[in-house]
Amino acid sequence: MKRLYLFSLRSFAGPFVITLIISMFILILQFFWVYIDDLMGKGLGVFVILELLFYVSASLIPLALPLAILLSSLMTFGNLSENNELTALKSSGLSLFHIMRPLMIMVTLIACFTFYFANYVIPVANLKWHSLIYDIQNTKISTVLTPGVYTKDFEGYAIKVKEGKDSLFKGITIHDHTTPTEIKTVKAEEARVYKSENGRYLFFDLKNGHIYEEMEIQNPVFSPNGNPIGNATYSRPARISSFEKGIYKLNISGFSLNRSDEDIFTDKYEMMNVFQISQAMDSLKVKKAKILDQFAKGLKNQHASLTKIQTIKNQGFRNNTSDKIDVVIFDKLTKVERKRTYEAVISALYNSNENINNQISFLETTENESNMYWIEFHRKFALTYAIIVLFFVGAPLGAIIRKGGFGAPVVIAAVVFMLYFILISIGENLANTKVLSPFWGMWLGGLFFTPVAIFISYHASNDSEIFNKEFWLTIFKKKSNK
Repeated sequence: MKRLYLFSLRSFAGPFVITLIISMFILILQFFWVYIDDLMGKGLGVFVILELLFYVSASLIPLALPLAILLSSLMTFGNLSENNELTALKSSGLSLFHIMRPLMIMVTLIACFTFYFANYVIPVANLKWHSLIYDIQNTKISTVLTPGVYTKDFEGYAIKVKEGKDSLFKGITIHDHTTPTEIKTVKAEEARVYKSENGRYLFFDLKNGHIYEEMEIQNPVFSPNGNPIGNATYSRPARISSFEKGIYKLNISGFSLNRSDEDIFTDKYEMMNVFQISQAMDSLKVKKAKILDQFAKGLKNQHASLTKIQTIKNQGFRNNTSDKIDVVIFDKLTKVERKRTYEAVISALYNSNENINNQISFLETTENESNMYWIEFHRKFALTYAIIVLFFVGAPLGAIIRKGGFGAPVVIAAVVFMLYFILISIGENLANTKVLSPFWGMWLGGLFFTPVAIFISYHASNDSEIFNKEFWLTIFKKKSNK
């Protein structure tokens, strides 16, 4: 029995590692496809890219694990069935679930590890790569050249281009004010921009241009008898030079990637584990109840119809005996007092309406924030459950199709995982738009495949003819004969 267990584990381990690596590679490519515009042209160092890649890889592991579990279980039992090893094991008295037992234990351990990883490691990884990508997106070098607009991010320079993108631009103008006593302007028809390897300098490879320079103002010169020598007025010498090719260098050492304080991101739901989310939800609930109570009290005090005693001073008229009355009789007021009362009531109702609208907006924002916390809370548990369910879909399905390798199992796994991914994406979108609750939205994929897993496992363990091609051909022949 031990040999059987070791054989099953070895048969499963190889495809699992390979499919996990392939899945991670595909997901990382997808990440770079999304953020390629933020990463290109920033002069990022190799270590920054590797650091970003490391943290992103850690955050993508739970998404790659379900596909790896599904495909590796399909391949493992497909190979066993194709080589008649599964038939031999069943003929010796072992059931399908008995054969699956070591892999069931392994997948359960992987699922538990996934939950621990998603709960404690992924929040840290999300914090790291979100803060890093934020710093990359907001690096000043990203806004160096915007067509049609003067860029003054670099101290002492004003740069403008007519058109272009990435690193190639046309119609560039550089005003150099680094020397206070001189005015220098460089104009070129075309420029290719790139950074130095150390990231301290920005180079402009210019073609077909001119350099306009105005030197320091020269004071007039007088002879000993007071007569001017030459032009007696103040002058500013100037010169113009042309070039076909040239390189202009800017010092941008102050514009390297600056790392933000990670504490500004720690309150986001993606950077929290389930315990921190639970605490945040309790704090949000208390805050919401407190603000609602204060708003209700303030609204009650603003209207005379909701209070027993009102001060007439605030309404502009006074009683001779007391400053406070229980009821104000509108018919006994003068025209002036009625007009002032109308204005006071209209103003109070307008203010109340504005306060209510602001309060509604606040409550909607709070509900959306609460919804996102609950989505992240259920995501961690739903992912763990999905790994187990997809194993019970893949392993019996591999025993049924009787095909191993990277042929039919890859196609079937791709179809099943695509359906699973579509379901979890739809569920998350429905949860975000509050069509479904966060629970049903995040558990939609796992719950959908639960009856499928039970159905396939039941018929595979009982060697049901429902998945036999000859069985369906026989049924269709009988119907055609009738």
